[in-house]
Amino acid sequence: MDAIPQPIADILEFSRWAPSGDNTQPWRFEIIGEHKLIIHAFDTRDHCVYDLDGRPSQIALGILLETLSIAASPHGLRAEFRRSQDAPETRPDYYVELIPDSKLVLDPLLRYIKQRSVQRRPLDRTLLTQEQKHALQNAVGKFYTLRWDESSLQRWRFAKLMFDNAKLRLTLPEAYAVHRDIIQWEARYSEDKVPDKALGIDAMTLKLMRWVMANWQRVDFFNTYLAGHLVPRIEMDLLPGLFCAAHFTILANKAPETIDDYVAAGRAVQRFWLTATSLGLQLQPEMTPLIFSRYVRENRIFSQMPDAMVTAAKLAEKLSGLLSPDPVNRAIFLGRIGHGPDATSRSLRLPIDKLIHNQTTG
Repeated sequence: MDAIPQPIADILEFSRWAPSGDNTQPWRFEIIGEHKLIIHAFDTRDHCVYDLDGRPSQIALGILLETLSIAASPHGLRAEFRRSQDAPETRPDYYVELIPDSKLVLDPLLRYIKQRSVQRRPLDRTLLTQEQKHALQNAVGKFYTLRWDESSLQRWRFAKLMFDNAKLRLTLPEAYAVHRDIIQWEARYSEDKVPDKALGIDAMTLKLMRWVMANWQRVDFFNTYLAGHLVPRIEMDLLPGLFCAAHFTILANKAPETIDDYVAAGRAVQRFWLTATSLGLQLQPEMTPLIFSRYVRENRIFSQMPDAMVTAAKLAEKLSGLLSPDPVNRAIFLGRIGHGPDATSRSLRLPIDKLIHNQTTG
């Protein structure tokens, strides 16, 4: 592969650190000029139960665009994006032009792009200050509002929701293949998956989980007769849900409907996340309740498991009650946040040479 010209090489080196669901990195880059490139994106709706209509992938795409825009700033370049109207929503193309701008200044969030990560382990329960909340609200901008659920009772209710939600996740046959394929076992870091040591589970439970997840028959047997999902739910959902400063929701002023709405939301999410990192805060997304809630709201069957929709409906009702009076359809991102150490195990990213369109598709 020919050497990537500067400054695109430097910009893409930062951009590739944009987070995506399960570290799927649903994009490839095609360089078409010294200051021009195309982002060839794709979603995983055809095989991932969590990527409903590709919306989570579109949020991740927005995160990528914002990351690229930040990465261009030290070069005095303004990134402008144009979505191709000819490409299908399942595989959107974005044309990127890097335009010199003498008034542009270095974006202070640049230094946090590579540091930002997911922290799945319990966090400090010290409440966020008003100054921190103000900075995070400024980060998402005027089209989004932050909601904070931070009292002991609110944290318990969200922790219980995540605990109950995890039972659906871990017993759903359609989710099994997703979980099986995205975990890299006996790993502290992974370029294209989630390392098992980043899951927030103790070593003994990890060993058992690896053996159980070898096939669906084992998973189903353990879940049905031995409550095999109980300990992972406690360690991955209940305890982290209790031990945090708050559960937060990013609410759009208008419920998102189109791919452009979700991409715009993703840009706000990345500025929120990077700002949180700059404040010494850690966070963990809690997106699956929103996804299952939308399946229920639109009466869309997502599983062959007979009682999956009934269970999801109960979870959706609980989520609606927790977010009241804010409507669930305006929520674009849900998570927990708090002070804590950087994750000692995390997903890395594919190197640039594996993300270049011509290199991977010919």
